[in-house]
Amino acid sequence: MNSLPLWLDLLVAALLLLGALFALLGSLGLLRFGDFMQRLHGPTKVTTLGIGCIALALITVRLWHGAVDGREVLVCLLVLVTAPVNGMLLARAHAAKGRRRESQQAPGA
Repeated sequence: MNSLPLWLDLLVAALLLLGALFALLGSLGLLRFGDFMQRLHGPTKVTTLGIGCIALALITVRLWHGAVDGREVLVCLLVLVTAPVNGMLLARAHAAKGRRRESQQAPGA
């Protein structure tokens, strides 16, 4: 197996460490925040960025070795698109549930 040059090794290591840090911060945000809407920001924003950095490191290494066949790029794009959309749909469902609960309360209460 071909070894990577030092500059590329450092770039990949930095992307992996940055991705792991973002994923850890997103998970800690999920534990730390109190209500649902606050907890939604950790996984949908920060963890998506972490996974994106890790996937970019993988794509960089595979590009250097000439083994990119599109699957890595497809997975990266799917994660970067579906995680925020999933968060938006969860937020809308939570907001609709709150409106439904308010409309079921008695008008004079």
